[in-house]
Amino acid sequence: MSVQSGQSSQPGESSGAGSASRSGPIKRTAPLRSGRSSWATWFPTARSRPFARLRLLCFPHAGGSAAVYHQWHLALSPAIEVRSVQYPGRADRMSEPLISDAARMVGLVTEAMGPLLDRPVALFGHSMGAVLAYETARALHDLGTPPVHLFVSGRRAPQIPPREEPVARADDETFMRSLRALGGTDADVLDDPEIRDLTFPYVRNDFELIESYVHRDGPPLGCPVTVLAGDEDAQVTPEDAGRWREVTTEEVTVRFLPGDHFYLVPRQAEVLAEIDRALD
Repeated sequence: MSVQSGQSSQPGESSGAGSASRSGPIKRTAPLRSGRSSWATWFPTARSRPFARLRLLCFPHAGGSAAVYHQWHLALSPAIEVRSVQYPGRADRMSEPLISDAARMVGLVTEAMGPLLDRPVALFGHSMGAVLAYETARALHDLGTPPVHLFVSGRRAPQIPPREEPVARADDETFMRSLRALGGTDADVLDDPEIRDLTFPYVRNDFELIESYVHRDGPPLGCPVTVLAGDEDAQVTPEDAGRWREVTTEEVTVRFLPGDHFYLVPRQAEVLAEIDRALD
């Protein structure tokens, strides 16, 4: 399990929809302001590329922050501007209320995205982020501004019912066991009680979001979809990955890379090469 608490650079710096849910937010439930005036807060970037021909908007996994994609711009074509979604309640948005409802998150993300739609956009999401990227693609399709490509990583097709037992509200020991089972590079840091106190609220919140997500039938997407997963990830079988073909009328490419649920960390170069090829 990979957890980030660091901040990402803001735009211009060069340092470098239809779902339903059953349970409410776990903590920090005050109303969140509209995303309309805060697109830079929702979509930070490590390197602004004002002359890029398209934007790649990346959605982190549960417990992740925008920092997970901080260096992707270094390996992608200069024609692509990379921006990451910074969910509320972590990193430089730690003081903001958490959102554990997928539909509300997608609505705010889509609203904040408006100023970025002056050129084509592609969406990438890993794990929970794959579901949010998919639902955002649906919302953009409904608005008449569909993405040019959807990349989904480490997630079975959204219409497949969950197989795992919910753990968002489990005791700490059970929750930790679930995090470790996912793999990743830094689950051991959660052995530190102070880090757990800092990160568990938003990690649990994100698990609540994805565990309560319910897919709603609707028109298929009209964009190509690339499905990526680790060949040792028990959560995504080849059949699960193949069923992404049911949610779009366009071509679907499925590729498994060596690794577990967080295969994309050691295989980052191959993931980015796949994105570059698809967007060329």
